[in-house]
Amino acid sequence: MGHLHFTDACTGEHFAAMSLLHALGWRSTYSDAIPADYMAAEITDERWIPFFHADYETGRCRGLLLCRDDTPVACATYGPARMGPGPAQNSLVCFRSEGYEGWGEIISFYTHPDEKRRGYGSLLMDEVLRRLREHGFPGVYLMVLRENEGARRFYARHGFSWDGTREDIVFPHDTVCVDLRYTRAL
Repeated sequence: MGHLHFTDACTGEHFAAMSLLHALGWRSTYSDAIPADYMAAEITDERWIPFFHADYETGRCRGLLLCRDDTPVACATYGPARMGPGPAQNSLVCFRSEGYEGWGEIISFYTHPDEKRRGYGSLLMDEVLRRLREHGFPGVYLMVLRENEGARRFYARHGFSWDGTREDIVFPHDTVCVDLRYTRAL
C-alpha cells in the first residue's frame, strides 16, 4: 500500500498536485452534468493553482494532501464557512450561508479517480474533521452536486446529512446544476 501521510499544501508543487486532482475529479464526476465546451475550456490541470496559492498567502482556507509515498492520492480545502461572493476562481457561484456564521466548511474534496475505493477519502475526511474540530468550529458543511450520488453516500457515511438548502449554479447553455448543503455537528 505504501506509506500514507498528510501534507499541508504550502508550495507550488503542492498547489499543482491539488489542481490536477481537482481537474481529474471534475472530468470524471461531472462530465454528464456540465457542458463539454465549458469543461474543455475551463477545467484545465492548472486552473486552481493561483487560487490555492492566494488562499495560502491570505489564510482564507487551508489545503491538505493525502500522499502515498510521494504520490498525492486525495486532497481537500477547508476553513471558515464562506459568506457572500466566492473568490474570483468561480464567478458562477455565490453561496448564501446565512445561519452558518462561525461554522467550518469543506470547500473541496477530491480523490484521484484511479485511487477510489481504497479508504483514502475516509482517512482524509477524518483528518479534515479533526482539524476543523481543533479550530473550534461547532459544525461543518459542504456543498455536493445533487446528481453526485456516490459522494452523497460517502458524506452520509461520515455523519453529514442534507439540511434542505440548495444552490442553483447556472453554467453556459442554460445548464443548471444543483448543489445541496450537507451538514454535521463537530
